[in-house]
Amino acid sequence: MNMNLKQTEEQRKNEQSSGAQLPLVAKQHNCDLVRVISVFQSLNLEHFIMRYLQDRPKDAVSLLHQSEEKTRECYGEESEQRLIVTYGDLAWLKYHTGDYTQSESYCQRVDNILLKYPTGSSTVLHTEVYGEKAWTYLKFSRSYYPKAIDCFYKALELQPDDSEWNAGLAIALFRTEAAGSQKPQESEESPATKQLRRALDINPDDGVLMSMLALKLAGYRKHQEAEGLVETALKIGPENPHVTRYIAKYLRSQGEIERSIDLLEKALKRTSQSAFLHHQLALCYKNKKIAEQTRKPSNIQRVKQWRRLCIHHLEEAVKIKTSFLLAIADLALLYGEEKDFSRAEELFQQGLKMLESESENSICQVVHQRYADFNFYHTKKEAEAINHYTQGLLLTSKTWESKLCAKRLRQIAERRLSEDGNDGQAYALLAVLAKAEDDKKKAAEFYEKALDCDEDNDKYLSALCTLRMEL
Repeated sequence: MNMNLKQTEEQRKNEQSSGAQLPLVAKQHNCDLVRVISVFQSLNLEHFIMRYLQDRPKDAVSLLHQSEEKTRECYGEESEQRLIVTYGDLAWLKYHTGDYTQSESYCQRVDNILLKYPTGSSTVLHTEVYGEKAWTYLKFSRSYYPKAIDCFYKALELQPDDSEWNAGLAIALFRTEAAGSQKPQESEESPATKQLRRALDINPDDGVLMSMLALKLAGYRKHQEAEGLVETALKIGPENPHVTRYIAKYLRSQGEIERSIDLLEKALKRTSQSAFLHHQLALCYKNKKIAEQTRKPSNIQRVKQWRRLCIHHLEEAVKIKTSFLLAIADLALLYGEEKDFSRAEELFQQGLKMLESESENSICQVVHQRYADFNFYHTKKEAEAINHYTQGLLLTSKTWESKLCAKRLRQIAERRLSEDGNDGQAYALLAVLAKAEDDKKKAAEFYEKALDCDEDNDKYLSALCTLRMEL
């Protein structure tokens, strides 16, 4: 067999097997990079697969043909390489619908592209395959973000200056980095911030990347540069929903609540079925509620008004996206404030059950912290509050919720010790806090005090033995 043909066959098998468990889907391209990303996520990925799963293969094929047409329209003479994944998807779809002749025809097209544009190794996938895998991972779940980042890096090894892969890596890193994780005193910018700059160097007119970079720069207090990016992004894409969402979030973080609400309300008129927009509006009204509550004297009716608007938008967000855990947790706590404890408990139990399939620790932490607050402030179930503050604390550190959990546990422990100096559980809570701060010596001392108060407590003894072995 000719070596080139042999290599191509091996490559095709590798590229087909790489998507055997999670079929690669093609994007519906458009010359605006932001729209390329948006259309891929909202149209091809969901609708192409859903049409197939709904036993509507003709509709699925139609979507892929639309993707092919848009790819040719956008990339012109350079579209052939970009179509490798679309043809692979069509081959996969035709095979699973029993049209083996057409399936083989599309496989042949894939072979022809691989012959014309060889990668040089049978183990290296085509750039577009790495890129499409990355977009697919990025869409499906936060737990796949590391794989998406890895695929984008592999695509960039082959095409370092490609605007789409650079933008994709920037987006993946942006989503991975915790909000507010950067500190103003840090001179070294985060990987996401650096990659956003790199992507904008290649594609300087991308409003979405500008708005994302503005959010990151706000964390470093580089306000002048951030404001410039915000103004430019709004000029470039005033009606782009992705620009709107990030700019609105930026404005809220800077205390410009009214401007944020105005932007979000306008966006909602264009895209009413957006859980994200409703959630962002709820957060704006939550800020207004908290601001009113801190005034002396506060206007009770205004507080109720902002709370009801919060609840309205969170209810809408949860209707649109039933798996929206952050919205569910915030909504439940607001019902607690409204003294509707049965509705609050119902929502919290729904959220806690969903944690069984949630892999993102920071999201799980929010649910535990909110439920702990509900029990601590509203139902006065301190034992339940301690349980969930502790679970939240141990999930992940350096987040706002982690600090809140630690603060509440310390308050509880110190209050209890002021009432009873022999409260073993209070000392055990201080031990948990010390260990969370990586002060194992102090944690061991607190467990020793806890055992002095409750010498038969096996839990304290086991924790103390473990700490002593680690010291």
